[in-house]
Amino acid sequence: MRNFLAFIRRFRVLLFFALLQGFALTVYFTFSAFPRTQYLTTASSISGTVMDWRNDVTKHFELSSSNKKLKAENAWLRERLLENKIALTAPVGMDSVVLKKDSFTQRFEYIPGTVISSSFSRRNNYFTLDIGSKHGVKRGMGVISDKGIVGVIHNTSEQFSVVKSCLTKDINTDILINESGEPGFLEWDGRDPRRGSMTGVSNDRSIKKWSKIVTGGKSGIFPRGIPVGKVEKTRPVEGQPVWDVTVLFAENFRTVQYIAVVKNILKSEQGELEASIPDDPLEDE
Repeated sequence: MRNFLAFIRRFRVLLFFALLQGFALTVYFTFSAFPRTQYLTTASSISGTVMDWRNDVTKHFELSSSNKKLKAENAWLRERLLENKIALTAPVGMDSVVLKKDSFTQRFEYIPGTVISSSFSRRNNYFTLDIGSKHGVKRGMGVISDKGIVGVIHNTSEQFSVVKSCLTKDINTDILINESGEPGFLEWDGRDPRRGSMTGVSNDRSIKKWSKIVTGGKSGIFPRGIPVGKVEKTRPVEGQPVWDVTVLFAENFRTVQYIAVVKNILKSEQGELEASIPDDPLEDE
């Protein structure tokens, strides 16, 4: 107590000045409109800046969780589309009949994932995904993005997968021209990562520029109708009755990030049935 009183006596002038200064400023800001407004504006600005910083930090840490949730929702919504289902019953001679919801069974499901590394300038290019066998991914499954097809699963580990992208020599995916239904196969010559080619299209067919090209769905790897690209130009192949069709890819393989792996639930059943087809149909006669 003695030391405290000694401290006050020693600094009594400074303490008295600080008390008067505080009182004066309080009266000034309380009864003067302009300084009070400036003070409140400055305080609000500082508070808003701090809140913005906190919000940015929070968003950064929640971004990964939000992306996972969004990818899962997109996969769920895609599975609801009719092209991912098959009809259980269809009345004979009534192709346009509206079937009930329970008249369909699920054929394709989707496993969302993210590209963590990729290449696009080699002759054969691959993507690495952050999902693997632990998530249900298997070799031979198709991979798509929200813009179109990406490739086919080449190999998997428990946590990761390697995708053979459309920018490879032997992709050979069955595709078709959406307007005419003309079938063909997708190939890539190793040059331009934005363009591929469609082979096997007869040159007695007229093909319109910018016609939409989609997956054919015959292999069971992709559902029918997934975007592949558009017809950019056609030219006749010398000595052959076919067109060489240049395809402008729907997906930019340099920037693809979020994908979904296509799981064909009924692929085994389809494969077993097709394996029973004899090499020579005459053998059954």
